[in-house]
Amino acid sequence: MTLSHHTRSSIDSPIARAEAITPTLVALGSRYDAAPVFPVESLKALVAADIHRTFAPIESGGEAFEDAAARNQCLMRILRIVGRADLSVGRLYEGHVNALALFDWFGSAAQKAELGRKLDQGAFYGVWATEPPPGVQLCQSILRSGKSFATGAGGLAYAIITAQPEQGERQLVVVRADEPARTDLSQWRVRGMRATGSGLYDLTGMAIDPSHLLGRPGDYDREPRFTTGAWRFTAVQLGGIEALLTQTRLAMSDAARADPLQRAKFADAVAAARTAYLWIRECALRAAHDDPDGPAFARMTRGIVERAGLDVMELATRIIGTRSAMDGERIDKIIRDLSLYLRQGGPDYARDQAALAWLDHDAWGAEDALW
Repeated sequence: MTLSHHTRSSIDSPIARAEAITPTLVALGSRYDAAPVFPVESLKALVAADIHRTFAPIESGGEAFEDAAARNQCLMRILRIVGRADLSVGRLYEGHVNALALFDWFGSAAQKAELGRKLDQGAFYGVWATEPPPGVQLCQSILRSGKSFATGAGGLAYAIITAQPEQGERQLVVVRADEPARTDLSQWRVRGMRATGSGLYDLTGMAIDPSHLLGRPGDYDREPRFTTGAWRFTAVQLGGIEALLTQTRLAMSDAARADPLQRAKFADAVAAARTAYLWIRECALRAAHDDPDGPAFARMTRGIVERAGLDVMELATRIIGTRSAMDGERIDKIIRDLSLYLRQGGPDYARDQAALAWLDHDAWGAEDALW
């Protein structure tokens, strides 16, 4: 699905444009949660704010940042802003940004030009790697099998998928993502993140020509970018944590604010959210510099953000009480969305791999190493 492109907002800063549409995204998020369908109007708001192309390659009309660090700092802010408004839209936007990065790193001049034309039409992209066995195969220019937990299946215009050629490493392939006959959302019956439509998408029989191939085989899995890139979804998760913290503060009664025990819980929630923020900010900077220890840092950051989210959800429900579980309350929606979004694959393995790296050396960095 492509969305008609609106006239660019008169607000110059991408961050200011994202903040300006926050009330719209919040209101639409409640609507799409109540009647879960693909959030077309929410994505139209992103297009109207012109933040759907901010992080595209410059050749595709993207923003020209001073350097990679400035880009990631801006991206972190916007991912948090969108995540605060609606985690489902934040997840879709994060997948879109990931796709733009893959075009930037691996796309040919022709592919970047075509991306620019699609963005002019309001197209959104995703990145789909999860798949049931035996996985998507690319045989004689024809795809076989499909993707699972494909965020935005049937709603996004395009997706970058991983496919296994007959020989060699995985290949990135750009495919249409909006064909109803290939989409199966019947199993996406969840309490939270409903509007993401993370279903099955059957790619069997789809013909692929060379212009659909992005980069070389194995590019997607190359480190440190592959693992360190996890910082982006943790930034969206942090947006949800920050929204929950903000709503908890607003919901605290005068009696709760006068109670030192309730204030202590709120202080714990603030500390958890800001701890997560500091780790993500550091991880984003390391990603900008392709730090060899970026993967270990990202794996550690994942666990810290998960723990922060779990803690803030528990503290919010203890501070607010029954209201936190009432249908129609914004706190209830945030908790339902966040509890699902925190369920990223292999959390124990990720933490263990981070611990192994830190046991070998202080992955924080040589400039401030403890050992």
